[in-house]
Amino acid sequence: MKTVFEFLKKEAMLTVSLAAAIVSLFITPPGAALLKEIDWHTLGTLFMMLSVLEGFKKENIFQPLIDLSCNFARMTSLSLFLIFGVFFSSMFVTNDVSLIIFVPLTIILFRSGNKEKYILPVLTMENIAAIRGSLLMPFGSPQNLFLYGRANVSVWHFMLHMAPLCISSALLLIIFVFVLYRRDTSEEIHPVQTAKKAWNSPAAKRRKITYIALFALIVATIVSRTSLWPFAVLIVAAAIAVTDRQILRQTDYVLLLTFLCFFIFSSSIAANPGIAAFLQKLVAGHEYWCAIGLSQLISNVPATIVLYPFTENFAGLIYGADTAGLCSLIGSLASVINYRIYVREYPGNGGRFIKTFTLISWAFFLTVVIPGWLLCRWRFF
Repeated sequence: MKTVFEFLKKEAMLTVSLAAAIVSLFITPPGAALLKEIDWHTLGTLFMMLSVLEGFKKENIFQPLIDLSCNFARMTSLSLFLIFGVFFSSMFVTNDVSLIIFVPLTIILFRSGNKEKYILPVLTMENIAAIRGSLLMPFGSPQNLFLYGRANVSVWHFMLHMAPLCISSALLLIIFVFVLYRRDTSEEIHPVQTAKKAWNSPAAKRRKITYIALFALIVATIVSRTSLWPFAVLIVAAAIAVTDRQILRQTDYVLLLTFLCFFIFSSSIAANPGIAAFLQKLVAGHEYWCAIGLSQLISNVPATIVLYPFTENFAGLIYGADTAGLCSLIGSLASVINYRIYVREYPGNGGRFIKTFTLISWAFFLTVVIPGWLLCRWRFF
């Protein structure tokens, strides 16, 4: 029991979702209808993404891109490369994975180049880049994946509606970088070249090709909206089991279980007439602000799942969920991951991280929040 309590204490988001699911089952008793309402498609797709991306990390597939970072001699160019490395990679490998790739690299490079004073501001901008870059694609973040699965629109239609937020955020990030280095935009850095690992064996190449092919299969499954997605899940699981079954053990099942619990909570709440009527009245017409507000309590992914059944303005919900992560660490799981990586390298400096994160993120949030709200009038469908 002690081990279980320690695990639940460590995984706070899972604990909250599990408690919410248990409470909701007393409100609406479980049954066949509840099982049917759970979004198994999203869970299956998320399982595929998480498993394959574990393979990407283990096989160091992003190493050639990362090696480029040592070729930049100026702080402005290196920071822009790292920040936009997060920005663009988050569109395809999810925002949390992009941070897992680039945040440790940023710390290593800035340390070796004697530029540690810039680590916190750049990590915060990388966090913003992960949140705002990932919003362009349906599979850039868990909440986008969930909402895209529920919206009857093409991937191109989805990208068209998300593009204004994405492009404006990119331009704003460039301005933020030059404001950071305003005293000397030509300031130089000479990082020590990181050691490269050899990944040229035939077996390693086969594993890389396998994971890239599986990733292509996942993207095709998402974009095509095929009803045969369960077969894709089986193919991915079987291929990984044959290639490297250890990957299946490393998959983030905690995140999958957290999603499942919030699906149960959302379905149970929506099935109760009284609660459903109250939330419908509260949320309808205020999706943008409700998504931002609720995300500060339970993070943007579960907030999206909870609010979706009562949403009339789809644009308001998705724009709000993709903006909520700029307000606080709790607003987005990606921010929590960024924080964890930093405090692991700098124990006892959590307060400094939160202070810098809050100042820069709120400056960005206050710049984009009203334009995002005005854009909600451009309905998805």
